[in-house]
Amino acid sequence: MGITNTIADLRQQIHDNLRKQHPEWVLPNGESPMCDAYEAQLMGLLALVSSSYYDDRRNGSAVGN
Repeated sequence: MGITNTIADLRQQIHDNLRKQHPEWVLPNGESPMCDAYEAQLMGLLALVSSSYYDDRRNGSAVGN
């Protein structure tokens, strides 16, 4: 597994991997509400983590400072 450079790369990797790992979740038309739900949850968590990281950086308390 290569290193991802951006959130968009990570999202695409997860999108692809969910569909490969769970082909039973993919409808005949290629849509996958179950995969979409997992992706949305992950993006929400990433948004929380990244906003928390930047808030901590502003306060001078981020790891690595």
